[in-house]
Amino acid sequence: MKLLPVLCVLLLGVALPVAAEPAGPTPVNWSMNASAIEACSCPVFCQCFFSTSPAAHDGHHMEGHEMQAEHYCRFNNAYLVNHGLYGNLRLDGAKFWIYGDLGSDFSKGETDWAVVTFDRKTTPAQRAALGEILAHLYPVKWRSLTTAEGDIQWTPGKEVAWATLDGGETAEIRLQRFAGMTKDPVVIQNLRYFGATHNDGFILMPSVVETLRTGDKAFEFHGTNGFMITLDINSKGTQTAKAVE
Repeated sequence: MKLLPVLCVLLLGVALPVAAEPAGPTPVNWSMNASAIEACSCPVFCQCFFSTSPAAHDGHHMEGHEMQAEHYCRFNNAYLVNHGLYGNLRLDGAKFWIYGDLGSDFSKGETDWAVVTFDRKTTPAQRAALGEILAHLYPVKWRSLTTAEGDIQWTPGKEVAWATLDGGETAEIRLQRFAGMTKDPVVIQNLRYFGATHNDGFILMPSVVETLRTGDKAFEFHGTNGFMITLDINSKGTQTAKAVE
């Protein structure tokens, strides 16, 4: 689902709610430790972490033309905040979900579309704070970015992990452990995760299914890239993103 170090433009081309900072020169300090259950349309392991173009997929044949491959990365990322603070506001236990498509080429820091869904149990203040943090976690410019709310179920596991949005009616992710040489998980270490300041490694868990079941951009994939990851990000380790004109 997932950004590369080369991407360095603001996520919020269309506004997520952004928490207002207090008057004066001192900005709000914030930090977040969160775990993600992720899957995308790329093969294992998603090449978007190493390249500026997603994997190629079979395209559509047009009369008189050869079949053209399409490049896209259609993803579902479901997050649980383990512990977090925005000023004095606690974010512990907050859940949010991002689905969308990175598009065919993000070498210029522009990505296609995404929808950020906040769990119904999150407060308006928490949503505003998370919106601010997400601008740093995903510092890209989306051609289309909208927000929504829904019911998020989030269940980690060593063998299987799954998450549903609105009971699976809107979206669903189900992952299964990648078989290594032992019973221990296969983990990719020392690889940057978007704008996070630290992560504990990518635990490989290919998708049983990753799907979006609503709207005119619905998709579904099986056996594609999937992983779990726990990340840290904080205001001291990031720079304020430049506003998009």
